[in-house]
Amino acid sequence: MSEASPTLWSGRFSEPVTARVQRYTASIGFDYRLAEFDIQGSLAHARMLARQAIIDDGDLRAIEQGLTDILNDIRAGRFTWKLELEDVHLNIEKALTERVGDAGKRLHTGRSRNDQVATDIRLYLRHNIDLILQGLRDCQLALLDLAEQHADIPMPGHTHLQVAQPVSFGHHMMAYFEMFSRDAHRMTDCRRRLNRLPLGAAALAGTSYPIDRAQVAKELDFDGVCENSLDAVSDRDFAIEFSACASVVMMHFSRLSEELILWMNPRFGFIDLPDRFCTGSSIMPQKKNPDVPELMRGKTGRVYGHLLGLLTLMKGQPLAYNKDNQEDKEPLFDTVDTLLDTLAIAADMLPGIQVRPEAMLAALQQGFATATDLADYLVKKGLPFRDAHEAVARAVRLAEQRACELADLSLDTLRQFSALIQDDVYAVLSINGSLHSRDHVGGTAPNQVRAAVARARASLTSR
Repeated sequence: MSEASPTLWSGRFSEPVTARVQRYTASIGFDYRLAEFDIQGSLAHARMLARQAIIDDGDLRAIEQGLTDILNDIRAGRFTWKLELEDVHLNIEKALTERVGDAGKRLHTGRSRNDQVATDIRLYLRHNIDLILQGLRDCQLALLDLAEQHADIPMPGHTHLQVAQPVSFGHHMMAYFEMFSRDAHRMTDCRRRLNRLPLGAAALAGTSYPIDRAQVAKELDFDGVCENSLDAVSDRDFAIEFSACASVVMMHFSRLSEELILWMNPRFGFIDLPDRFCTGSSIMPQKKNPDVPELMRGKTGRVYGHLLGLLTLMKGQPLAYNKDNQEDKEPLFDTVDTLLDTLAIAADMLPGIQVRPEAMLAALQQGFATATDLADYLVKKGLPFRDAHEAVARAVRLAEQRACELADLSLDTLRQFSALIQDDVYAVLSINGSLHSRDHVGGTAPNQVRAAVARARASLTSR
């Protein structure tokens, strides 16, 4: 028979839970990470209780000193977490009571573990969103540096992974800057919605003590309180929303990673990555594998899985709090860890990208990248676009048969497709001519890329 252990509420029950059940239901193995936020919330709660004359000043001083000592022990690695106390809240409360006596027992007046854990998770997540926002900013700055350095470097722009039109490498990097800008806005918006205080909702119905929730919210830097006690303790929308935002960030990193992986392939050869972000092969000595981008791509699925897990966790729960919600923490913690690690590594990796302009230019000389420029040229000469499209398509077919580029066709040959073509067409068919012609906001012309970088730097400074 499994060994049994008493609990803090064992007075209600005729037999204790078994050791197996204790292990199954305990969360201390992972929720100890909430300790600093738990103590932060407890200190604010205790000060409110004293201001409202629910506990006396002597109790408050004892609680403050005891919690400060416990926090120092936790930070120093001296605190012993006990499985039989189930979670971070009871471990800290028991230690406090052992250190300061009855004052520690009074701390839990007017609250429940239900509103306590809801507060802790919001404090934890708010703190980490701030770190994520800084990490996004670091990656954006690295992208801006790359874009500025390579605003003039032409590369193939693709659709369907086929050569489409010339763009600059700087313009390509700015596309990811825009993605991460949207990510930052989403994270900021998520932070705003989660920044409401659940504490004071108690188990589910509020409390009969004369508490001041607004004062606690102010001390903990919340924007306000959760208005409904049932919702306050059972809501995990903020965790789901964060996980959705994190999934979009990881999707953007996965897309970038996929391109880095392709570009490192010798068939492309557009870039190289520093050795510290790659690995070799145990059997093939020549290999340089882009393992870090590959793992970023792989970890995206991990974060997606956590989002689906949280949605599934919540879908069948009646109001208010249920033990199911203990399962919210591990996926949330892992999502935070994965995203923060990804951001930190990407911010270190991006500045080390070595661009190979000659390979990009060689790729542009295959695939008729300036065909659209020729069609636009004919339209400007007065030909309807659909007719221009047809004429250029026939020219491309001929060039393909001759295994050459459009610019290699003679003027007489090109004029077979339209008499409007003159010798000025070769400027249009050049890679640089195409690149510089997209000279408008959002276009790939180098001066537009530099202007976009300048605007972007200003936006980051004002954020």
